[in-house]
Amino acid sequence: MQLIPYSLYPTFIRPLLFLLDAETAHGVIINSAKFLSKNPWKTLFSQNVAFRPVQMMGLQFKNPVGLAAGLDKNGDAIDFFGALGFGHIEVGTVTPKEQPGNPKPRMFRIKGAQGIINRMGFNNLGVDYLVENLKKRTYDGVLGVSIGKNETTPIEKAVDDYLICMDKVYQYADYIAVNVSCPNTPDLTKLQAREPLIKLLEPLKKRQAELKEKFNKYVPLVVKIGPDLSDDAIESICKVCLDLVIDGMTCTNTTTRRDIIHGMEHASEWGGLSGEPLRVASTQTLVKVNSLIKGKIPLIGVGGVSNPVSAREKLENGATLVQLYSSLVYRGPAVVKNIINNI
Repeated sequence: MQLIPYSLYPTFIRPLLFLLDAETAHGVIINSAKFLSKNPWKTLFSQNVAFRPVQMMGLQFKNPVGLAAGLDKNGDAIDFFGALGFGHIEVGTVTPKEQPGNPKPRMFRIKGAQGIINRMGFNNLGVDYLVENLKKRTYDGVLGVSIGKNETTPIEKAVDDYLICMDKVYQYADYIAVNVSCPNTPDLTKLQAREPLIKLLEPLKKRQAELKEKFNKYVPLVVKIGPDLSDDAIESICKVCLDLVIDGMTCTNTTTRRDIIHGMEHASEWGGLSGEPLRVASTQTLVKVNSLIKGKIPLIGVGGVSNPVSAREKLENGATLVQLYSSLVYRGPAVVKNIINNI
């Protein structure tokens, strides 16, 4: 039973968090959520949400609303975020080896637009640390793991890093998200081009089949694409995903565009922009992908999901599931319940 009135978040908790810089506040949230993930504390913060089951990729989701990758990179607080009502949680992006990410400061609030710019650079404690947290979770929703490459790994050898991560998380994940679209790791978005994408995904699909036999468990592969692609690039990616029988696609990662926040505080900072300013661009990409995929690959809609209307917008344009991150920062946990109960 929830004992914490989350409706008070915008009035009392957010102003206190916003006294801190964005990354420090993020650390406070994760560390607190990690502590509260331990029984019995999380029951004080749980939310009862409507049961709105969805089938996708052979998996049963309690509802179509999930937590996007990037918030809980190391899987430290899976059980706390699960208690908020999410039907699925995506952790990561994780890399084979621990890495610090880009120099600080590297996260900025665009308060006037309810957006966030980040250039974290896949900062994480490495896949082995994440796996230990996956083993300990009690969350019974769908758990996705986003995988990537270390910054020091040459782009032509990126597949080796993805395979290492896939091997280690496979038996503990419900699906694996292949992140080829984060704009904050040098050259990573080049993996969205046709030939590099084929060279990455073909070995992953082959390994998926091998691991299915080894563990007697099929773990779907989802490809996460960016919102700044040309129509030709989107068409190329969709063809590759169809040809290789990819299990799902996520539309989209963060954007490098700044036109919609021009002139606002921190708008000139480089990195990926998320939150409300991403909503239109991500939905436009979703629409294009949906028109090409024609229902053959299920889609996850991400970017600017902050209320039932923006969630419905994704669902009505081809998404089976939606994910959020930035709106949790600006609106608090009540946003999860509001969307689930009203879509």
